[in-house]
Amino acid sequence: QVQLVESGGGLVHTGDSLTLSCAASGRTFSTYVVGWYRQAPGYSRDREFVGAIDWSGGTTDYADSVTCRFTISRDNGKNTVYLQMNGLQPEDGGVYYCAAAGVATITSMSTGEWVDYWGQGTQVTVSS
Repeated sequence: QVQLVESGGGLVHTGDSLTLSCAASGRTFSTYVVGWYRQAPGYSRDREFVGAIDWSGGTTDYADSVTCRFTISRDNGKNTVYLQMNGLQPEDGGVYYCAAAGVATITSMSTGEWVDYWGQGTQVTVSS
């Protein structure tokens, strides 16, 4: 069992940076692929893949919309995964979720279907 808790969200201005953290419980967390997803305001909005990192931290994958602006890293000693966001735009706003998958590849995380555990989310608001 893995429990995920996101933190670091808040209200920022266009162009600002923000770092989100995903703290996990569970001794096997270091073996999980971890992904970040976001959901923009509105009931009809689907959860959008942001990026993912493999168990070692050596491989990452990003959605085209955030490539070169967002960076995912992890510290398995602290059971924490980070999402560094630079150059934030209003369209980056939403609830950000981290998720862990025990059996998944980096590329398969984009669909979210292999996720075993989800966090509760943290709100990011970017004002123009």
